[in-house]
Amino acid sequence: MGHIELRDLDDDDLDAVFEMLRDPEAIAMAAFTARDAADRTAFDEWIAVRRASPDVSLHVITERGGFAGTIAAFTLDGDREVTFWLPRHAWGRGVATEALRLLVSREPTRPLFARVAAHNPGAIAVLEHNGFTEVSRDVAPAPGLGRDVEEIVYTLVPTLE
Repeated sequence: MGHIELRDLDDDDLDAVFEMLRDPEAIAMAAFTARDAADRTAFDEWIAVRRASPDVSLHVITERGGFAGTIAAFTLDGDREVTFWLPRHAWGRGVATEALRLLVSREPTRPLFARVAAHNPGAIAVLEHNGFTEVSRDVAPAPGLGRDVEEIVYTLVPTLE
């Protein structure tokens, strides 16, 4: 694994992010995605809302300076959540695990939550390597797949000192 860093998302990253989010294999693994990953207008509107929100901490993951995905913290229904997405070239090499470690070290809110499709062992491993534990399972609509999928909710609670 190369040197992993997080930096702010800028306009020059938008094409790479859009292309990354269109990968059919990644959509199948993530499940909880846009209904139409090819809709650039919808993507531009979606990302603009997130970038404008003071509540969203959105970063580009870099590996040796090159684009290796995105990671974010945001609040949903009063809970602080994290999410990450990597292009296929960054899968299985510890990039997401290190990026999440970096984000967690910068994010003071606890507990932190994350949601993952039960059929996504890579994302589950990333969360568990960073100390997240499963708290619940349910079935939720997965627009990118056009069907319901089992979703696992994970949490990272404060450590006792």
